[in-house]
Amino acid sequence: MADTQFSLAAFMRLPMQQKLLTIIALSMVTAIVVAGWTWTRTPTFAVLFTNISERDGGNIIAALQQMNVPFKFSESGGAILVPQQQVHELRMRLASQGLPKGGLVGFELMENQKLGMSQFIEQINFQRALEGELSRSIQSLAAVQGARVHLAIPKQTGFMRDDQKPSASVVLNIAPGRNLDANQIAGVAHMVASSVPHLAAAHVSVIDQNGNLLSAEKANGRNSGLDASQLKYVQDIEAIYVRRIETLLAPLVGAGNFRAQVTADIDFSQSEQVAETYKPNPPADASIRSQQVSEDASGRPAAAGVPGALSNQPPVPATAPLTAPPAPGTPGAPAGATAPAGTAPAAAPTTTAVASAASGRRDATTNYELDKTIRHVRQPVGAIKRLSTAVVVNHRKETASDGKVTLKPLSTKEMAQINDLVKEAMGYNKDRGDTLNVQNSPFASSEKQEVPETPIWKNPTVIGWVLEGLKYLVFAGLAAYLLFGVVRPFLRKLMERAATIPESPGEMAYAAEGGRGGAIGYEQKLQSARDMARQEPKAVATVIKDWVGGNQPAGKVQ
Repeated sequence: MADTQFSLAAFMRLPMQQKLLTIIALSMVTAIVVAGWTWTRTPTFAVLFTNISERDGGNIIAALQQMNVPFKFSESGGAILVPQQQVHELRMRLASQGLPKGGLVGFELMENQKLGMSQFIEQINFQRALEGELSRSIQSLAAVQGARVHLAIPKQTGFMRDDQKPSASVVLNIAPGRNLDANQIAGVAHMVASSVPHLAAAHVSVIDQNGNLLSAEKANGRNSGLDASQLKYVQDIEAIYVRRIETLLAPLVGAGNFRAQVTADIDFSQSEQVAETYKPNPPADASIRSQQVSEDASGRPAAAGVPGALSNQPPVPATAPLTAPPAPGTPGAPAGATAPAGTAPAAAPTTTAVASAASGRRDATTNYELDKTIRHVRQPVGAIKRLSTAVVVNHRKETASDGKVTLKPLSTKEMAQINDLVKEAMGYNKDRGDTLNVQNSPFASSEKQEVPETPIWKNPTVIGWVLEGLKYLVFAGLAAYLLFGVVRPFLRKLMERAATIPESPGEMAYAAEGGRGGAIGYEQKLQSARDMARQEPKAVATVIKDWVGGNQPAGKVQ
C-alpha cells in the first residue's frame, strides 16, 4: 500500500479542483470544532435584576461594561442576565455603588442643596426624601415588589382651632402568589406613622396594585375580633392536647393504631369589673373617725324669801359662821332642841339665803369609719371554655399459629382504661362541659405508607449536572466523528491519489516502465497510468511531448 502520510508536495500535486475541495472541507471541520467548543464554553446566564427603571438599567449596564462582564437581556426585555456564577458577586459590587436605586430618591436629595433655596423648596425636598426612604423600607419586605408612599403633611399654625393632623397613603405592588396578612399590613401602617410626627396609624391608608383597600380589611378584622394570632393560639392549644394523648396511647396501642382530635372553645372576650361595697360595722368593731363635743353651761339666782321689797334687797353680810348650828326654836333647828336657861330666843335672820340654780347644754357628734371594699377584676383572655375530644383506636392485631393476621376489637376493660387515660390527659372537667368520645374501629389501611423518594432523574441538581455533561459529550462525539469519520478517510483517499501522481516526467516514465525493484505490479501501474491519462489528459500530453522531444537527434527541431 502506498504511503498515505500527508505532505505539502503531495498536496501541491493535486488538481486545483481537489485542492479547493480539500481547503473547504478542512475549513468546515475547523468551523464546526470552534463552534462546538464555543458552545460548551458559553456560560449559563441567570437573572441579575428584574423590573428596574430605565435609569437604573442604564447605570447597571454601564457598570457591567466597565467591569468587562458579559450580559444580555431577556426575551421580554424586563431582566438583565449575567453569568450564573457571578450573580451574587455582581449584586454585592453594584450594591456598593448604590445600584439599583429603584427610581426613588431618598435623603441623598438633601446633599445637593443650592444656596438661596427657599424654605418651601426645602420642605418639599424633605418630604420627597422621606417618602423615598419609606418606600425603600417597605420594598425590603419579601412579599412586596414595589411601593410608593404619599404624605400629606399640613402646615403648622399657631391656632389650635386650625390645627390639622397629617395623613399618609401607601401603594403596594405585591409579588405574584404572595399576600400580606393583617399583622403585616398593621406593621406597614405603624412604620409609616412612627416616621412622621403627629401621624396616627389610623390615618394611614394601604392599598395594593389592584386598588383593594388593605387597611380597611385590617380595621374590620380588628373591630370584629378576628385575628390571625387568635386562630394560631387555638391551633396551638389543640395540638398540645393531641400530643398529650399521643404520648399516653402510643405505648399501649402503637403509634399508628389510633387517631386523636381535640376541639377547643376559647373565650377571647375581654371584660373588667370594678365593685365598691359598703357593709355595716358590728358594734365591737366600730372605729371612730372623729368626735366633736359641745357644752354650754349658764347660772342665775333662784327666787326665794318673802315676796316684797325687803326680799329684793341684797343680803346682809353674815356675822356668824355659816357652819354654826341654828338656835333652838329657830327655823332649821333640830327637833326637841331648847334654848339654854337665861337666854332669849334667837331673833329671826334679817337676811334671806339665796339659792342658785345652774342650767347647761351638751352636744356630742361622733363619726364612725365605714366598711368599704373596692374590687377590680379583669377576666383572663384566652380561657378555655370547653374541650371536645374524639379518639379512634384500631383493632388489635393477632397472629394465628398458621401465620395469618387477624384484627380483633379491644375488650371493655381496655376501652375503659383508654377512656380514663384520655380524660386525665385532657384535664376532663364535667362542670365545664367537656366531652369525650372513644371508639374502637378497624382502620382501612393500618400499614404505614412510605413516601416514595424523588427519583434521581427528577432531581433538579442531577438534571443540571447531566445537561452540563451532555454538552461536553456532544462536543466530544461530534469532534470524534469529524476527525475519524470524515477528515481521516478523506485525507487517506487524497494521499493515495496523490501518491500515484509522479513528481516529474522521469517518475512518470518510471511508473509506465514498471519501476525498479518490482514493488508494484506492471498491470497495476499500467491501470494507474490509464486512469491518470483519463483524468489529467493535459499532464499526460505534456509528459509524452517531453518524451518525444527527448528522443530526437541533436539539433533537430520539431
